[in-house]
This record gives sequence, structure tokens and C-alpha cells, in this order.
Amino acid sequence: MDTPEIITFGCRLNAYESEIIRSKAQDQGLENAVIVNTCAVTAEAQRQARQTIRRARRDHPESRIIVTGCAAQIDPTGFAEMDEVDQVLGNAEKLCAESYALSDFGVGQEDKVKVNEIMSVTETAGHMIKGFQGRARAFVQIQNGCDHRCTFCIIPYGRGNSRSVPAGDVVRQIRVLLENGYNEIVLTGVDLTSYGADLPGTTSLGNLVRRILRTVPDLPRLRLSSIDSIEADGSLMAAFAEEDRLMPHVHLSVQSGDDMILKRMKRRHLRADSIAFCHALRDLRPDVVFGADIIAGFPTETNEMFDNSLRLIDECGLTFLHVFPYSTRPGTPAARMPQVAGEVIKTRAARLRNAGEVMQTRFLEAQVGQKRDVLVESRNSARTPQYAPVALSVPLSPGAIAAVELTGFERGVLQGRPTA
Repeated sequence: MDTPEIITFGCRLNAYESEIIRSKAQDQGLENAVIVNTCAVTAEAQRQARQTIRRARRDHPESRIIVTGCAAQIDPTGFAEMDEVDQVLGNAEKLCAESYALSDFGVGQEDKVKVNEIMSVTETAGHMIKGFQGRARAFVQIQNGCDHRCTFCIIPYGRGNSRSVPAGDVVRQIRVLLENGYNEIVLTGVDLTSYGADLPGTTSLGNLVRRILRTVPDLPRLRLSSIDSIEADGSLMAAFAEEDRLMPHVHLSVQSGDDMILKRMKRRHLRADSIAFCHALRDLRPDVVFGADIIAGFPTETNEMFDNSLRLIDECGLTFLHVFPYSTRPGTPAARMPQVAGEVIKTRAARLRNAGEVMQTRFLEAQVGQKRDVLVESRNSARTPQYAPVALSVPLSPGAIAAVELTGFERGVLQGRPTA
């Protein structure tokens, strides 16, 4: 193994940071290493990371094993105690080139851990990367951290408080990626709609989106990762209405459709807010499609409360669901609340997924016979502007934008025939 192998868990922000890690490690001449960039959003994500670390040691007995990411930031000692691990880096340290200097690998327990207090980090630098290994679209970090304290979430303790990348740095990064052949850029962060609150002036996510599309006129596609609808500003809504290059796919951090559960989660919206947002944006952009994160079986959730979440799928017209069976995260307020039985959680999650499949099938049926410009992800697969997967009838060049006719669908995937 010459160049470091990067194993990435979790969100698009982690994917972006893994490319920074790759660049920094190569600059330091680090070879024969496996770097595991972990996620801590669920207990299962942490378990999978540990399993992967053990497998990496078996597969690469002579390699250095470096563990970083949110799980490492939150539980550095736990990972340092693993015999397979040579180094543990915090979320700030993983982006520093000196962390990968060969002379920096110690043998003592204290030498293994380089994790500082994440809450002391007050800025997010605009790191420059040239591309993403094996990906047709590129991610650009515009924000990191979160100032909110949802009762189920441990992520602020892995990422720190909210901080934004200056707009000029964001635009420069997008231009570099565009020059390197990327036709679609995804803006990513931990709490995307909080963008700009810590910057001078009246900067907002909507203002940033409009600036990008105005100052980078050759960019074919701009896409957003997950947003919090209650923080969506008027400028963002106007951008969706007026900018065809802003993709009509919005993934919402909904979490629940019941007001009492939302309050116990310490969310900032009510179910009526989610419904109103979806209706308002659909009026402005009729081709928009919504995805959503929903938690099944949050502590104290009754059957009636769950039914409110189930009904929200239809009331909002949610097409692509990410369903999370609630899992206890030690250190969060929700872990101390009365828990829902595991079998009940499992059943509710299945019902949410089934409802989501019905909505997705309804959407895919309506797409058949339509013509769409798709982004080719691999030679035989692509995504529509609404992020629906497409199986291509003939191979095309990854990264290209191609016109296709949608001829059918099977198992949640559209079939597409190139028209030119």
C-alpha cells in the first residue's frame, strides 16, 4: 500500500474532509496507512467503525491505523485503547498536515491521542481540494458545527459550535472544482441553514447560493445537502424559484411529525411548519422533490404520536425517506427519558419505510415518459435533478450531463435511454 487508504463513514461533510485528509497525508509522505474517518450519529455507526478498524488490522497487519472523525473526537480514549489503533486524531487535528508527519507517531498511550477541545475551535478554514476520488459530483464545505442542542444528538460535541466558511473561499473552491471537470457541486455542512450567522453583515445561505450562481455562471448544477426548513430565508426560497441551476431536491431535517415529540427533541419547528414549508416551496418550484430524516420510536413516543409522523409523509409529500430507528446515545438528554421497546421501534421504522416506498413509487411512475438531464455517476448509472437514480441503457462518461428519456422503473430505479 503506497498512498493512504481512507475509509469514510457518515455524512457528506466527512466525505469532503476525507479528501482534505488524503491531500494532507500525501503532502507529508505518509504511506502504508489506513485512515478511518468515523461517524457518531448513532451507536450503530460507532460499532461499525470499530468493526472496520479490526478488519483493517487483519487485512493490513503492517500498516498504521489512524482513527479520526466524530466518534474519535467524542471517545478518543475508547479508540486509543484498541490494540489495532496507532493514532487517534480529533476533528480539528485531522485537517492539519503536521498530524500525518511520520516522526509524530509515538508509542505511548498519550502519544496516540491528538484530540483537543472542539468547543475552542471558532473558525472553519476554506480548504482547497482538487477533486473527489471515485465521485462524479463534488462536495464543498460551507459550514461546520452546530449551536443547537437537540436532545437525541451527540454531534455538537464532535463538531463544536457553528462556524461558517467565508463566501469568497467557497466561491474559489467551486471554481477550482469546476475547472477540474465537476459539473455538480453539493454545498454541505452540519447545520447548513445556520450559514453566515457568525460572519460580518447579513450573510445567509440564500445569499451565498445566489452569489455562487451569479459569480460562477459556468457551473451547471448546484445542490444542497440537508437543511432545517425553519431557518430557510427568503433569499433561499427566491433562489429555488428563479434559479434552474439550483437542483429541485430538498432534504429536510424533519425528525418527527408530532408536536410533543418535537418539543422533547428540542427542535425549533412544529409539524405545521414542515407542511407549510413544503407547500410554499412546491408553489414556487413545482418540480421540487422532498426527502426527510425521520426518527422512529423516540423516547415517550405513543402510537398516536407515531401516527402523526406517518401522516406527515403524505401531508408534506415526502419522496425519499431516511428512517432512523431511535438508538440511545449515552450523554444525551434523550437517553434519560422513558424508552420505547426495541420491537416497537423496529415495527414503526418498517411502517415508515413502507410509507416512503409508496411515495417513491408514486413519484417514479410520474417520471416515466419524461425527458431529464441527468448527471452520470458511473458508466451505467446516473441521477436526475431530483436525485432519483437512473439505470442507463448504454454506458456514458462519468461526470457528464446527458439528456435521457425515462422509459420505466424497477425496484426504485428509473430506466433511462440517452436521446442524443
